[in-house]
Amino acid sequence: MTAKNTIAKNTICLWYDGTALDAARFYAKTFPDSSVDAVHHAPADYPSGKEGDVLTVQFTVMGIPCLGLNGGPAFKQTEAFSFQVATDDQAETDRLWNAIVGNGGQESACGWCKDRWGVSWQITPRALTEAYTDPDRAAAKRAFHAMMDMGKIDIATIEKARRG
Repeated sequence: MTAKNTIAKNTICLWYDGTALDAARFYAKTFPDSSVDAVHHAPADYPSGKEGDVLTVQFTVMGIPCLGLNGGPAFKQTEAFSFQVATDDQAETDRLWNAIVGNGGQESACGWCKDRWGVSWQITPRALTEAYTDPDRAAAKRAFHAMMDMGKIDIATIEKARRG
């Protein structure tokens, strides 16, 4: 049997400015099936750090293997990458949204928010996806328009719009 900290064949690598371990710990605390799996220190000085600094952090976010790289200030996160989290109810939607935004993150539109490290998250209730993919195109359109006016998704409002 292999150790848990073996490197996955395909891993999402996220660039941080010295804060990869903080981010990984927050994700492990906030999301189910998440963990900090290994912390690796730099064997020598490098452009954005010193020997012994945390260089990379292997972590898991909801079952997805990730690597946090403390690469320095050269690159920032953008909305071009986001984690999309399918939530089961309003309580889960509220808990995750509030954890991200309440920990130094920021709200955005249509269920999107950013954590304090700049990583984008889509906190997407399954009810929203079901509504905007409804075979009744008029119902889907009403739900979609309701979503366009929201930050955090309100499932009751989506379902009301879907029903007309």
